Amino acid sequence: MFTYKKENHLPIKSWISKEDYYADEKMVEQVENLAKLPFAFHHIALSPDGHVGFGMPIGGVLATKDVIIPNAVGVDIGCGMCAVKTSLTEIDKETLKKIMGEIRKVIPVRFNKHKEAQEGILTPKLWFEQSLKKEAKIFIQEYDNAEKSLGTLGGGNHFIEIQKGSDGYIWIMIHSGSRNLGKQVADYYNNKAIKLNNKWFSVTQKELNFLPIRSDCGQAYIREMNYCVEYALANRKLMMDRIKEIFIKEIHKQNSNVFFNEMINIAHNYASLESHFGENVWVHRKGATLATKDTIGIIPGSQGTKSYIVKGLGNTESFMSCSHGAGRKMGRNEAIKTLNLEEEVKRLDDMGVIHAIRGQKDLDEAPGSYKDIDIVMENQKDLVEVLVELTPLAVIKG
Repeated sequence: MFTYKKENHLPIKSWISKEDYYADEKMVEQVENLAKLPFAFHHIALSPDGHVGFGMPIGGVLATKDVIIPNAVGVDIGCGMCAVKTSLTEIDKETLKKIMGEIRKVIPVRFNKHKEAQEGILTPKLWFEQSLKKEAKIFIQEYDNAEKSLGTLGGGNHFIEIQKGSDGYIWIMIHSGSRNLGKQVADYYNNKAIKLNNKWFSVTQKELNFLPIRSDCGQAYIREMNYCVEYALANRKLMMDRIKEIFIKEIHKQNSNVFFNEMINIAHNYASLESHFGENVWVHRKGATLATKDTIGIIPGSQGTKSYIVKGLGNTESFMSCSHGAGRKMGRNEAIKTLNLEEEVKRLDDMGVIHAIRGQKDLDEAPGSYKDIDIVMENQKDLVEVLVELTPLAVIKG
């Protein structure tokens, strides 16, 4: 970690090496914009997977006093990881292929969703209409669509992965979020913030418009943001339950049984009221995860590298946060244009991974588009302790 401070800015603490940090000029500009916000608190933290985002870097951690910033949470509110350890110690490739094929039948990917509402998962709409006396505009508007989107993966960097752990067991991991619901909430309240900031002639940075916590709009955003976090968890849980059912069915065909440990879950796009450095502040984690002391977390690599089950060390300098993954080293379009398809496919084939790269357009999620996860983990040894290393066996990408 290194620290620097510009005049009239808060200090910036980066877990990216100094050389790599300054190599990303657009990211540096975004971090420094955060550091001069009048309501930012104490310092700005940047996780080792940090890279340029929309308004605020992915991997950024921002604490604020009395305001909340929709774009510092992001559009996929509540996006996160879940992982389950199975009782299996081995799984053959043919069984893996069958399992992945069955998963594709029951879990829609990209923009696809279920044809019918996934009933019994969410609290009935009527309860929300009666109990949320104040504004919950987007939730009510998007409810029917959200019911059909439960148990769906989405696109981009979302994935389902079967892995072999350094503990000797087979693991299941899912990365997904709040689907279109989160985006609609984010866009609506960011537009509200823009209009209010313009009305107040507030001096803020581009794409970092804010809502006062005590305002009706600020409170409405917090309610809907928290609902999206719960929705994203319900989404991951439903997918995990259906994957477990497939495992049970396929393993039972071999006259055997499989059992599962309790699911680990960790989110990385949200804001929460926390106590840091003697003050109650709103900590925005955008592509960063909670790493309080003994918190069990998940840090994925790419589909061609290891992922990690970790335990937080409670480092106060990072606002008790850590990276949410390896982090991109190139944008999606750049990856598609510059990476070599044969090389990326060979890399995965040589590892024996059942992977998701079929053509040039899939290179946006190739291992070569991501930072070196080994360096990322080395740079945050003061933030987390590694409990289990997970090697990919089979991957479905959104």
